[in-house]
Amino acid sequence: MTVVHHPEDARILHRQIRALVDAGHEVTYAAPFSARGVMARSWVNGVDLPRAAERKRLTAVRAARKVFKRMRKQVDLVVIHDPELLLAVVGMRKRPPVVWDVHEDTPATLSLKPWLPAFMRPPVRFLARMLEGAAERHLHLLLAETAYAGRFRQAHLVVPNETWVPDDVIAPGDDRVVYLGWLSEARGVREAVEVGRLLQPYRVAVELIGYADPQSRPILNEAVAEGVLEWRDFMPNDEALKRLDGALAGLSLLRDEPNYRHSMPTKIVEYMAHGIPVITTPSPRAVELVERYDSGMVVPWQDPKAVAQAVLWLRDDVRERHARGARGYAAARANHHWPNSARRFVAQLEAWAGVKS
Repeated sequence: MTVVHHPEDARILHRQIRALVDAGHEVTYAAPFSARGVMARSWVNGVDLPRAAERKRLTAVRAARKVFKRMRKQVDLVVIHDPELLLAVVGMRKRPPVVWDVHEDTPATLSLKPWLPAFMRPPVRFLARMLEGAAERHLHLLLAETAYAGRFRQAHLVVPNETWVPDDVIAPGDDRVVYLGWLSEARGVREAVEVGRLLQPYRVAVELIGYADPQSRPILNEAVAEGVLEWRDFMPNDEALKRLDGALAGLSLLRDEPNYRHSMPTKIVEYMAHGIPVITTPSPRAVELVERYDSGMVVPWQDPKAVAQAVLWLRDDVRERHARGARGYAAARANHHWPNSARRFVAQLEAWAGVKS
């Protein structure tokens, strides 16, 4: 169940649900299909829910609780993906085991929500921590990052944001850089636009793929109208990943925000998995990955000029561009291939559900 994430979310649909289906399990997927304008995939039983967005969340939570109440005797296990959905399952008796898949540092993300007034953030942060404590006492937990473990008293299985790594890839090209993922100012939208302007004279295109928040959409529409960059909006993960093939480099331009300091940007692993060099700002986990495998370049925070210079350096040094892409691919294949974690994920859910595989 999710009311926040896009139904085509890579972690939820293309990794976790796909792994369960491949293991022979039947999956019902409750998500905001109509609100996002998509249909459920043929290999899941889709249940439509309202979307929770900005301050409009209560209706979605109530609808999710009704679905949960209606289906609780029909399923062996429930996996929720939003902290809001903790309110949909608490206090429900005679229910199946419930698993909360912790995607992010919930209290830390509050600084990234412009719709939440500053005076409301401390009490909401306190409520979030209270809910996390209650969830740990009454539910099963999965963590997307090892760094999240410090927020909880007990040890919980970490199911990292890895990706499907193809059997082979083509060498990176020389005329297009890509960004894949959610688009917001905190994730570098303004920097990406400026990089596009700086690279225009050199005939290197900047291509952004992903859903943009309301504050970023006007910025991107203006940039597209000016011919500064290409923006493809949201694409299903399996389609979006194909756009990485043959790019010059992949961009990760996160700003220095608390929620990003201990998280691994999934896009970096996806770039490596498709054999293209990474250009990233110095968030600690990103630096650790890129420097360990020498799979890209690290640039300063909010410095479009440095990003453009890195792009042009990679464009002009064919040998280094290919070498960094190849090292990243080898590392992703060996250490970040989703099927390696999928087996542990499925086995743990089967154990909690009491279902034999």
